[in-house]
Amino acid sequence: MSTKLDILRSVSFGQRVAEEETDVLATYFVETDQWKRLFGGEIDIIYGPKGSGKSALYSLLQAKTWELLGRNVVLIPAENPRGATAFKNITADPPISEREFVGLWKLYIAALLHNALAEYKVDSEPAKELERYLAREGLVKGSMNLSSLLQTVKGYIRSAFRPKSVESTVEIDSYSGLPKGFTGKISFNEPGSALAGETEYRSVDKLLDLANDAFLGAGIQGWVLLDRLDVAFAESSELESNALRALFRVYLDLGSLSNVNIKIFLRTDIWSRITTAGFREASHITRHLTISWNRSSLLNLVVRRSIHNEEIRVAYNTPEDLPNRSVAEQEALFFRMCPSQVDVGPNKPNTFDWLLSRTRDGSKLNAPRELIHFLNALRDVQVRRFEVGESAPEGETLFSRPAYKDALPDVSKVRLEQTLYAEYPDQKEWLEKLRGAKTSQTLETLASFWGISQEDTAARANQLAVVGFFEKRGTQQAPEYWVPFLYRDALAMVQGAAEQGDVIEERLF
Repeated sequence: MSTKLDILRSVSFGQRVAEEETDVLATYFVETDQWKRLFGGEIDIIYGPKGSGKSALYSLLQAKTWELLGRNVVLIPAENPRGATAFKNITADPPISEREFVGLWKLYIAALLHNALAEYKVDSEPAKELERYLAREGLVKGSMNLSSLLQTVKGYIRSAFRPKSVESTVEIDSYSGLPKGFTGKISFNEPGSALAGETEYRSVDKLLDLANDAFLGAGIQGWVLLDRLDVAFAESSELESNALRALFRVYLDLGSLSNVNIKIFLRTDIWSRITTAGFREASHITRHLTISWNRSSLLNLVVRRSIHNEEIRVAYNTPEDLPNRSVAEQEALFFRMCPSQVDVGPNKPNTFDWLLSRTRDGSKLNAPRELIHFLNALRDVQVRRFEVGESAPEGETLFSRPAYKDALPDVSKVRLEQTLYAEYPDQKEWLEKLRGAKTSQTLETLASFWGISQEDTAARANQLAVVGFFEKRGTQQAPEYWVPFLYRDALAMVQGAAEQGDVIEERLF
């Protein structure tokens, strides 16, 4: 019979990052209504906080390639699912305007659609005509990888939008909208009447129409998938804004195509950034959803990942269909594996609610990523406790109460350094000044820590609330800034309310 140590040594709760577990993701993925709507083709834009499961949806779509093909849906990835982003070489010398990016997106998508038609041996007249125009301009993907194809498209766009002349004024062709002297035969404005009869010219929109006609004639749908956009343009907020605003304009332009769809997976904070200055087109984006998790769905996630381990199913005699049973039955398994409370007392939360409170940020949202990380850290801590001779937890439980508190620092450190500092490096200096401070701050105490005016402090503190470091409390006239448990261990922060005198004393000593 397996001991608790034997069970834990063989257990894994999966990877925090979906790209690292594509082979097994489908076996314990929570098939929510959101997933079913995406899989059914009702949704094009998927928003969600970092770690909420956007890439899991993307990875699961790809895992269902053959099932979707049975429904005559062809998946066309426009980004590498892992490793270096296909856009890595774009950032070094990017398009300089949103309009150039619109051209780049459209031409890149046209080339990807052609490649998919070629792979599925669609040889209708629209497909052949699309190939003729792309081949003549050297834009057929062929054996090129996505990064090389993007480089080729970028070079073509540069020739189209940036004249070689160094003169301060540029003569623009009134029909094509391109600088005179451009030798390519694909225009980026719909040609006027003077060019309408010229067979040598095709607008990029016409190329997309040809692709759609080819998919329509073949009786298939083409879904162009775009994920990892937070990585693709992370080096510059201006670049990110230009690129993504252009992408959404292209998405709307392609809305009239019956058999071609773009599926975009985007973080909610990035969407907020690109719409802050105003984005009129946003109101026209209707086929979207925002990934959300509640207590029941997070419990279901924990149960699915737990019983994915045969050792746990056997040890607890658990039916494989438990994730499809009632919340009460799922919760019963959790509390067989885990103690009823971490901190014992009549007013203390049960262990699952304690776990949720320790893995949510200042936005009061829980993401699966931190929850999964905590479970794996908890497993590692408990194994080490067994290995140094500590006694096993009582009854059926696998984890002792102290193990929970010992697991949290690793989760806190990774969240602070690999998410907050990595995503918002300009905030690191200010957060490090709070190391060792109390967890509840006011504008006055923060101003003392940071050595800046209260006006600047308010702006800085509100930015940190937006990114989830602070939970904003109090009133509008007297705001308080509370640090969630998720970040406390990483910054060695101390429970309690700061007072201005406390800050001065810390500064003196």
